[in-house]
Amino acid sequence: MPSLSVVIPAKNESAALGELLARLRAAAPEADIVVVDDGSTDDTPVVAAAAGARVVRHRYSMGNGAAIKSGARAAGGEVLVFMDADGQHPPEAIPRLLGRLAEGFDMVVGARDRSGQASAGRSLANGFYNRLASWMVEHRIADLTSGFRAVRASKFREFLHLLPNGFSYPTTITMAFFRSAYAVDYVPVDVAQRIGKSHIRPLRDGVRFVIIILRIATLYAPLKLFLPVSAGFAALGLANYAYTFAVQGRFTNMSALLLSAAVIVFLIGLISDQITSLTYARTRDG
Repeated sequence: MPSLSVVIPAKNESAALGELLARLRAAAPEADIVVVDDGSTDDTPVVAAAAGARVVRHRYSMGNGAAIKSGARAAGGEVLVFMDADGQHPPEAIPRLLGRLAEGFDMVVGARDRSGQASAGRSLANGFYNRLASWMVEHRIADLTSGFRAVRASKFREFLHLLPNGFSYPTTITMAFFRSAYAVDYVPVDVAQRIGKSHIRPLRDGVRFVIIILRIATLYAPLKLFLPVSAGFAALGLANYAYTFAVQGRFTNMSALLLSAAVIVFLIGLISDQITSLTYARTRDG
């Protein structure tokens, strides 16, 4: 079996961390456990150290994605398991993830069902992200935003520069793996309600979710975003031209503007697609 490191980003999670690490040690006794303290103001680093974990400390909060990157750099295992520190992810499911990884997959994700979502709103939003991402990669994505996953370390580190410091690293790494033709699988897991208060704020993070959707499109397959928009402008321009020609017998400035927008958006999509291809080619080549 390849060596294993478990990376746990944690910010003010002392209430749940002690029990989680005890369960984790029982489920994966040989694992190198790395807890990344993202500027906690409670006893999170003390609890982690007392449980025998290696602690990587951020002197101030840099974000969940930054904690993931710090943990991936510090971990020494050939396989990395990422999980949250709030008690939602069951350590007992790690052998199932590793079993699927051993079958030839490059990343295996613990997928939640609707009962595992924090709220009905979050469930609807995550369902929308799953459908959008599935359409883009032409493969069923069961849980785009799950933070519970096992991955081959060498391949994960290829994309560290693409990961955001803040919100939703799972989205970016999932799309990056599919874009690079790495095999991804999903294993259903039962998750518990988190212990403590969530760091996600629906109103504050609403705009971030919209940006994530656009980022998914531009990161993975820009033409799948730009081409429908270009076609929409072209359809509006042609429809407006047909109407004004029939009523006024002329070609109007609005028709010209809409058709010009269609061409511009299409060309931007082509350029974005080329940039995306070069980005991933450079990543794969080292």
